[in-house]
Amino acid sequence: MLTQTQMVISIVIALTLGVALAYLFWKQRKEAKIMTEEYEKAKAAGPVTHSQPLQLQAYERLILLVDRIALPNVISRTPTAGLTARDMQVLLTQTIRSEFEYNVTQQIYVSHESWEAVRNLKDQNIMIVNQIASFLPAEATGQDLSRSILEMLMQSPKASLHNVVADVLSYEAKKLMS
Repeated sequence: MLTQTQMVISIVIALTLGVALAYLFWKQRKEAKIMTEEYEKAKAAGPVTHSQPLQLQAYERLILLVDRIALPNVISRTPTAGLTARDMQVLLTQTIRSEFEYNVTQQIYVSHESWEAVRNLKDQNIMIVNQIASFLPAEATGQDLSRSILEMLMQSPKASLHNVVADVLSYEAKKLMS
């Protein structure tokens, strides 16, 4: 049989353990509640994304692409000495296509609208080069083709979409950062 002292000690130990377990249970529930509230706040604030730096980098690369495939810039980087208009046409279209293909993977990080704007710019620039080349005489030089393209762009500034596309990409990137 237990003595009265042993009984009191057993009750004190049991109460101490009960209080300690109740405190630990209460503390754990409180931490879980705090974590749930933080999760709900983050969820309400918008999706937490670890891809944002990749998306911003994609917009940067696409703005650079838009600048690189702008017809005046492609022409200025392409040597025309000794080229026929047909050779220049092939070189310009290949340059535009290869720049575009080099950056094709960036489409997974940007909006569909942004990617379509870049793709449309590429298609429009190739179409302009091909159309102007088709109107030149067979003996035309690469310089003749370059000059004709630049003259057309100066006469019809709306024919060049690269500034509009760059603005769209810039707007999307800024929206992502805010």
